[in-house]
Parts: sequence; C-alpha cells; structure tokens
Amino acid sequence: MRSRAASLAPLALMLLLAAVTFLLYRAVQSDTPRGPLRHDPDYIIEQFTVRRFGVDGRLQHTLTAAKMVHFPDDDTSLVTAPHLLYHRQPATEVFAQQARVSKDGKEIDLVNDVKVIRHGVAGAADTMMETRLLKVFPDDETATTRTPVVITKGQSVVNGSGLDLNNATGITVLHGRVTAILHRNPANKS
Repeated sequence: MRSRAASLAPLALMLLLAAVTFLLYRAVQSDTPRGPLRHDPDYIIEQFTVRRFGVDGRLQHTLTAAKMVHFPDDDTSLVTAPHLLYHRQPATEVFAQQARVSKDGKEIDLVNDVKVIRHGVAGAADTMMETRLLKVFPDDETATTRTPVVITKGQSVVNGSGLDLNNATGITVLHGRVTAILHRNPANKS
C-alpha cells in the first residue's frame, strides 16, 4: 500500500503545480482589459492657439479655443468654443460651441451654434451662414453639412437643407429646397 502511495505522490505534485500555474495564468489575464479601451483623456489644454502654414510658408488658418481635451484611444480631440480664422482675403471666421478634431487634424466636426462669417470687401456687408453641424476640411478650405442652413447678407436671407462650401473659390452650393428673400442694394443717386 505504501508503494502505491509513493507512486501517486509525483502525480499529486504535478496536479498541484498545474493548478497553481492555472491560477497564476488567470490572475495575470485578469489584469489585461477585456473590453474596448476606455475613452479617458491623457491631456487637457486651456486657452490655446494653433497656426497652420501652407506649403508656400504663408499663414493659412488659425484655430483658437477655450479648451481642448485629447483622447489617446482614438487620437481625437474635443475642443470647446473653437474659433477658426482663414487668413485669405476676404477673411473668413468660423465659430461653434464645440468641435471634434480627427487624429490627423484634417477633419473638424463643428457642433451647435455654428457660424461662418465671410467678411465683405470694399464696404460690402458680411455674409453669415448659420447651422447646427458643419464638417470642415481646413487644409482644403472646404466644408459640408446636411442640416438646415440660413445665410444672411444685409437684409437678404437664403435658407437650404444643407450645403457644400469652398472658401478658396468662394462657391457655395445649397442642397434641398432652397428659399430666399433677396433685397437689392439702393442705387446711388448723385
């Protein structure tokens, strides 16, 4: 009987080592995340300005904002109170309550109270566009939205269901049902 117990001792020791190894493996595996990465910020910047220059060395646009929160899991940034200024003449300014900037900075999704102001030249009135959402491609100086848009210039008002805007060419294409009230400039009587 003793020989039988002696022959089972190595087997029992092997089972004990296997159980301890399994428990250690499970303990190590529980430290690694099993679900998607958490969307926690890795840095926060307040009151900042970013300037982008073109390939010719000229200042292309400036982004100023109250706050930026960067998320490392998808390398995006959430910006509070962004103000984007294009330095092309006439200057164009873009405002919103919030913006989401893609990881490469090539797409900016502006959200809530979006305003685009193209300043007039030679005393002409500014043109203002208002919408709820606007996707901006800053390097291309283009933007698009499929949400309702209101464009005003002086007393003239144009409404559309969306638009495509090209700041470099100055061309804006409205989508959907477009309505407008256009006022003529009073003729100079000299």
